[in-house]
Amino acid sequence: MAKKARKKIEEASAPAFEFPEFDEAGFVWKEYELTAATAVAGVFLLVAGVVSWALTVAGLPWFVPFPLGIAVVIGGLYAVRRLRRASHTYTKGDWASLFMLEFFGWLALWFVLVNLLGTLG
Repeated sequence: MAKKARKKIEEASAPAFEFPEFDEAGFVWKEYELTAATAVAGVFLLVAGVVSWALTVAGLPWFVPFPLGIAVVIGGLYAVRRLRRASHTYTKGDWASLFMLEFFGWLALWFVLVNLLGTLG
């Protein structure tokens, strides 16, 4: 009787989970989409950084270019949604990483341009 009970225990301990097969084509396609979206976001952060620097050089206080830069960053996300047809497949993490890249890239470019090029005067 002990042998029968031991067989049932061994059968019950069989792995219940199997890893799904990896979809290589789907993975590469998603990475291509995210790369294209990152390129679009990069263009918008360059525009926002240069415009913010130009407004700073014009002598305007910081509270003029800052909200304008934030508006361009948010507009960049809407542009990604419009320009990339497959943007509906992006996860919340993908959108958050695009926003963070665009926001901190814009701030960094603005500060670097102000510090390196100064106010040209």
